[in-house]
Amino acid sequence: MKPVKLGLEAKRSHRNGGFGIDILHPGLRLDGNDSGIGAIGRIDHANIGAGTVVRMHPHRDDEILSYMRSGTMIHRDTVGNEEALTNRRMMMMNAGHTFQHEERMASEVAMLQIFLRPRAPDLEPTVQFHDFEEVTSDNDWRMIAGPMGTAPLEVRANVWVQDTHLGRNEQRDIPPVPVKGATRLLYVFSGMVSVAGTSLREGESIVLDDGAYGVATREGSNLVLLSTDTSAPVYKQGMFSGNMIGR
Repeated sequence: MKPVKLGLEAKRSHRNGGFGIDILHPGLRLDGNDSGIGAIGRIDHANIGAGTVVRMHPHRDDEILSYMRSGTMIHRDTVGNEEALTNRRMMMMNAGHTFQHEERMASEVAMLQIFLRPRAPDLEPTVQFHDFEEVTSDNDWRMIAGPMGTAPLEVRANVWVQDTHLGRNEQRDIPPVPVKGATRLLYVFSGMVSVAGTSLREGESIVLDDGAYGVATREGSNLVLLSTDTSAPVYKQGMFSGNMIGR
């Protein structure tokens, strides 16, 4: 597979007062009949104003990583949690068969809400929190989420999420795939980089196969890498993570 750039034009924006997200369904730019890629269903790049409240709402069969980059968000849910999330304290909501949550912005927030697909429907709902020692992983790839035993936050599917911060004019290899044949999506949260001869700026991404690739920065950049085993079972009818084609 040749690398495929997902530019800003591949996104759909939603704005309502202080609430703003840019939505990426990565599979829509690929040849096929799935709006996602394996266990990667949807990525929301969110910038939300202080005081904004996202009222209690449901999820079903979604594995949702709240990847905080700045600000504080107060989370409340129907399994009894009320927690403050920051750029060091992140959350995985394993929605399962029945789950609702509400988010209140204690300050202006910048984050990704990453919707991943579970291996099967109707799993037990649960929520995980993890405190990372550092805000960013400088010049190294940090594991954020993955299958049981591979990462601080567990995803109930064969998908891995890593991140790094690279300074200006840095070059680093993209980590090898966790399983042979996996597909990767490199997302630029901030900054500007070049991968496989392709320039990417903030909010853009590139889909890569399991080959060897490097990334070169043009300015300080925060990067998120998602790797998915497309041969592993996933449930594609989740409320937010599921396949949107034909709905």
